[in-house]
Amino acid sequence: MTKTITNNAPPEVGATLQRMRLARGLTLEDLSRIAGVSKSMLSQIEREKANPTIAITWRLANALGVEIGELLSSEVRSVDLIRVVDAHETPTLPGAHAGYSLRILGPMDLAGKYEWYELTLAPGGELKSQAHDPGTSEHLTVLSGAVELEVGAEKRKIKHGGTARYPADHDHVIRNAGKTEAKALLVVVQR
Repeated sequence: MTKTITNNAPPEVGATLQRMRLARGLTLEDLSRIAGVSKSMLSQIEREKANPTIAITWRLANALGVEIGELLSSEVRSVDLIRVVDAHETPTLPGAHAGYSLRILGPMDLAGKYEWYELTLAPGGELKSQAHDPGTSEHLTVLSGAVELEVGAEKRKIKHGGTARYPADHDHVIRNAGKTEAKALLVVVQR
């Protein structure tokens, strides 16, 4: 009879986390901001002084753009030249109360620099934003339907196929005043 020996110790994710973070050129502070995990907790995890909860591991995996199992594995995988993110893996910010849905298309490691989204607006729906950091701009391309853009006191209608470029360091609103759903690609560039 053969005995199977199992290791009951939790996986040590510190080295894997650090390797993945450095491969993406991220500092602890960058990863902290992207994942919403404190810098001190990240440091403790990387030094194997703490093991992350499932929730923190999930946040870190999403921020790094990997499956949770990759973060828990000590196996060094080669990096794929092409990484496909399936639709079910794309985070979505639901704004059902305001009639919009915002799919986060850009990778989390670029958040705070370059961000791009697919914005879907129901008839009468709107996405209201307070002024972003100084120097931030947005580029809005309407893929279907039409939208009304309000930046400060100025309003403009953007039709299917049109692109609006505007300073996002002012309060701004994107609304669908039409009777059919509208879709747009929204790119945010922060300086």
